[in-house]
Amino acid sequence: MISNKKWLVLFALSLCCSSFLIFFIHLIIFHDFHHIAIFTLHDLAFLPIEVLLVTLFLHQMMERRAMKNKLNKLNMVIGVFFSEVGTPLIRFCGSFDDNKPQKISFFSSLTTWEIKDFPIKKKEIQNFSYKIQISCNDLQKLRKMLINKRDFLVRLLENPVLLEHESFTEVLQAVFHLTEELHHRGECSNLPGSDISHLSGDITRVYSLMIPIWLSYLEYLKTNYPYLFSLSARTNPFNENEDVIIRE
Repeated sequence: MISNKKWLVLFALSLCCSSFLIFFIHLIIFHDFHHIAIFTLHDLAFLPIEVLLVTLFLHQMMERRAMKNKLNKLNMVIGVFFSEVGTPLIRFCGSFDDNKPQKISFFSSLTTWEIKDFPIKKKEIQNFSYKIQISCNDLQKLRKMLINKRDFLVRLLENPVLLEHESFTEVLQAVFHLTEELHHRGECSNLPGSDISHLSGDITRVYSLMIPIWLSYLEYLKTNYPYLFSLSARTNPFNENEDVIIRE
């Protein structure tokens, strides 16, 4: 089997040979070396401009298009994550957040946000504080929720598209780590306070990582798919009176 390097060398040689062959046929037929020399130099003189056009314009256009397609695929995966795990998990964690009123107030006007508002909002959430305290009974509910989605999380971690998004990969790893912690504790009953404190720290990590990613995903939806943003805003996990029905 020919290696990529050898294939490129053979391909380059074949192109050069083809070019010389055509020049040779031209010379045999028309016997005009002067004409060949003039147009060869002319083409060589224009070659740097062709390289410039291809590398700076065409290549960048193709790269932007490929990046856009990759971004669409990535956000499709992120959307599935929030639909299946992320949004319910944010809602669950938020119910034990000592600073939940802060988030409720912040996201209360989500349905009215415009695209220009998102950069400002993304800076503001950097000042959010997160503090979760949870009991054994509630850990059992969380354990059941995450164990049921364990295979789904594994498939997401195996998705090569996610390698392009380090922050979301970090979220997935944190959620999967929490799932494994709860899985190895069985029914999570009669846990000592030190262990509950440890698990509360893991939950807080997941919670604090998900909210910025969720906000970035909402920005993407608002920009590209307003109808999907509308549904996501109406199912806002910080809306205590969730209502997907449009009444106005």
